[in-house]
Amino acid sequence: MSEAYDYDLFVIGAGSGGVRAARIAAGHGAKVAVAEEYRVGGTCVIRGCVPKKLLVYGAHFAEDLADARRFGWEVPDCRFDWPTLRDNVLSEVDRLEGIYGEILDRNNVEVFDQRAKITGPNDIELADGTKLRAGTILIATGARPVIPEIEGAEHAITSNEVFHLETLPKRVAIAGGGYIANEFAGIFHEFKCDVTLINRSDKILRHYDEAVRDRLLQISLMKGIKFLFNAPFERIEKQEEGSLLLHMKGQDPMEADVLIFAVGRAPNTQGLGLQEVGVELGKNGAVLVDEDNQSSVPSIYAIGDVTDRVQLTPVAIREGQAFADTVFGGKPTRVDYDSIPSAVFSHPPIAGVGMTEGEARTKLGSVKTYVSDFRPMKNVLAGRNERALYKLVVDDATEEVVGIHMIGPDAPEILQAAAIAVKARLKKPQFDEVLALHPTMAEELVLMK
Repeated sequence: MSEAYDYDLFVIGAGSGGVRAARIAAGHGAKVAVAEEYRVGGTCVIRGCVPKKLLVYGAHFAEDLADARRFGWEVPDCRFDWPTLRDNVLSEVDRLEGIYGEILDRNNVEVFDQRAKITGPNDIELADGTKLRAGTILIATGARPVIPEIEGAEHAITSNEVFHLETLPKRVAIAGGGYIANEFAGIFHEFKCDVTLINRSDKILRHYDEAVRDRLLQISLMKGIKFLFNAPFERIEKQEEGSLLLHMKGQDPMEADVLIFAVGRAPNTQGLGLQEVGVELGKNGAVLVDEDNQSSVPSIYAIGDVTDRVQLTPVAIREGQAFADTVFGGKPTRVDYDSIPSAVFSHPPIAGVGMTEGEARTKLGSVKTYVSDFRPMKNVLAGRNERALYKLVVDDATEEVVGIHMIGPDAPEILQAAAIAVKARLKKPQFDEVLALHPTMAEELVLMK
């Protein structure tokens, strides 16, 4: 390390990507520091995928307890207690935050529990006025929920605040049609809340396969979740007794106890001093980087949601690893963004990898699709009419399976293994050659004709 610098690497943001980059760079011998103004662990651990998935597990017991009676269990009428689940989830978040802190400590990464901004290509100033210099600076500040600029928006909450609700609301309105909106719609519905999903467009989950997202809409409606489409917000009024009156274009006003905005996430670049030092930003504030995560200023890099490339935790982690190996490990590495699996932890969950049928027809021309539309065995005995749907999208010319899309129980767990086949560019006859593991839902992947 040059005597002109305090650190080889200074990371701003201690989320999943920043922690990985710091740990790996330190392992390569770099002197590393991290600044984090909130809590170590970032969105995923503190107020995102981990606590949300725990709420999903908690919510699913509503159906499991009801189904148990059909399987011979004498289940008494059960009462759900929101504070118990909320507090247990928050305790688990605290435990995980501690683990992330221990990881940094074990790797001799110095942590500054305060905000940092960039004042030069190699200069950082902390909130307390401390000035530091680093040979390389990494921006890993993630993204934040978008709150629309409409009258009364301050009366709504975002996914960040859901985990801290004092009481369970009776009427929940959710603005948005993406994965966060649909996941919380399923969660609150299982908690016996009256749920309405309000979307400014006419589609949910527009990046997922059409047949799969249509099936989720059908099942959600059957369960009792309500949807308002083509309903952009005009204003929000807080009424005297504390409820909200929601005004949407083309719709009658509706009342709700809580309104959750889930209309997208914006990169956290405000107040970091990036533009002042010459870092080029996109129109939404994202840091523009090249294939090696390098910004327009050679000493400044960025990874994860702050770049707004693919807003997924595993992608941020892979980018952090690639950055550290390239810059500090002498092992040039680039992330392959092809065939990234993704999931929606709705009720039931969705999972997909590769091209949707629509994307494949546009890109490849001639494609074949293989579909299994079935009722899972557990649902049959439980008396549930809910059906699963699996789809293989195949390049007609090469027989390569270019996409797998699923909705049904445990779809994300099944897809993780199936994604290997798409990444490896396996062909449909190779799927056919695999013997079925019976009786399972996953066997449908090798039985489609």
